[in-house]
Amino acid sequence: MSKRITILGFTGSLRKDSFNRALLKTASELLPDEARLELFDLTGIPLFNQDLEAEMPSIVLDFKSRIKTSDAVLIATPEYNHSIPGVLKNAIDWASRPYGDNSFEGKPVAVMSASPGMLGGVRAQIHLKQILQALDMHIVNKPEVILAFASRKIDGEGRLVDEAARKLMGELLKNLIALAKTL
Repeated sequence: MSKRITILGFTGSLRKDSFNRALLKTASELLPDEARLELFDLTGIPLFNQDLEAEMPSIVLDFKSRIKTSDAVLIATPEYNHSIPGVLKNAIDWASRPYGDNSFEGKPVAVMSASPGMLGGVRAQIHLKQILQALDMHIVNKPEVILAFASRKIDGEGRLVDEAARKLMGELLKNLIALAKTL
């Protein structure tokens, strides 16, 4: 019997009822039995300060450890001002530091986004993938899960009800798992 794949998921939104948090909830429902999704809440990670690298805050150490022990990473990002949210960039900066201790190095990663607007967070995904590539991550590029008009596709209880989007997400997760097994 092969090892169960552990995927660490997190979102760049701190909002409790965010559309991107709903994407992660849906991902946990769509995962095959061979994988499990562990979620990490970025709330409480302080602003990056290189002066603190020698004695990192405990939440940062926990985040780095969870990344390192996972087999893959799944990120759900909103789009703020045509890019990724500051909270997400901040967490990525902490996890990739100090120099020589990049927790993301060599990890497979998949990205999803949801937005109430018509572009669905596509610009945030472009910027995020540039950052992840610079961190030496292996990015699953297809299919793209870009959920436009999210308020019409996620119900009041945070369930993704759009079947086409659920199918795409299922394919993205299968591709992430396959890449994790290959690496």
